[in-house]
Amino acid sequence: MGNGTSIGRVRGLGSAKHGAHHWLIQRFTAVGNLFLMIWLAASILLLDDLSYVTVIDWISAPVPAVAMGLLIVSTFWHARLGVQVMMEDYVHDHGTKFACLAALNIAVFAGAAFGVLCVLRLALGA
Repeated sequence: MGNGTSIGRVRGLGSAKHGAHHWLIQRFTAVGNLFLMIWLAASILLLDDLSYVTVIDWISAPVPAVAMGLLIVSTFWHARLGVQVMMEDYVHDHGTKFACLAALNIAVFAGAAFGVLCVLRLALGA
């Protein structure tokens, strides 16, 4: 299996078995974001005007509120997957990589939670 060279140690081990899952999830979120962004653009174009009251009335309906929540979650998830790949490729120190990924997860979760809570607040009329 090799004489101790780098390729000899790696040969025959196979894949890590989770690269395809990560890639597939990123593609699913990309397609979901595409459809949700088209829906959002069409919905905004179909509004009578873009006054605050009109937009609040629109987002207070159940379907737009749920779709906006899905768009927020999907967008943040997609961004997290892309930035995670960049960090894994370009940050080489294990401690720094762990800190960067932890900060990324906290930032993405906080941003998505804030966005969803804002939509809920508008949808519920608070």
